[in-house]
Amino acid sequence: MDNRQLQQMVLDELDFEPSIDSANIGVVADDGVVTLTSHVPSYAQKVAAEQAARRVKGVHGVAQEIEVRYASDKRTSDDEIAKRALSIIRWDTTIPDDAVQVTVQKGLVTLTGKVAWQFQKNAAEKAVRRLSGVVGVLNDIELIPRPIASDIKKKIEQALTRRAHIEADAIRANVTDGNNVKLEGKVDCWDERQAVERAAWSVDGVQFVQDRLTIGR
Repeated sequence: MDNRQLQQMVLDELDFEPSIDSANIGVVADDGVVTLTSHVPSYAQKVAAEQAARRVKGVHGVAQEIEVRYASDKRTSDDEIAKRALSIIRWDTTIPDDAVQVTVQKGLVTLTGKVAWQFQKNAAEKAVRRLSGVVGVLNDIELIPRPIASDIKKKIEQALTRRAHIEADAIRANVTDGNNVKLEGKVDCWDERQAVERAAWSVDGVQFVQDRLTIGR
């Protein structure tokens, strides 16, 4: 597939995604790496645009250069964003009460605090993405150290084997320092790569996942 074909496929996927106003998004393709440029009216659309691009067959990397531009009459003050962020995080039952703190500067939301699981850290970020006025999210939430399981590698391998769409034999999970996981090998698409990473994070005792997986050409 040449660069022009890949560029058009990404543009078509952006147009197809109903949550994105793609009129002002530019796409440049170069040997499997797609650069997204120009601007969108919300941070949620910026995230959705990157996710849409990653879904396209032949995309092996995405450079995100889209800006978030709110209309002047739709700008939200930092203190209002912070209040709304804390409120929506409290409503999420997967996130422990008072575990996450929020600071906002010029629309950039920084999340801090400590949680036990990676999915809780991800949930906090996801909760604030769609808030009006947010131009970006910096997730500095820490994971609380948990007891190191002796069979982390075995549990990850078993989890991968159970997933029908993942070729487990093509993936290596190496454990260092007791609870740090390095994933290596090859997958067919971004969705598979994310599924493998989620499987690794789901094993009790995992504190850090280094994703070195490559997407097959």
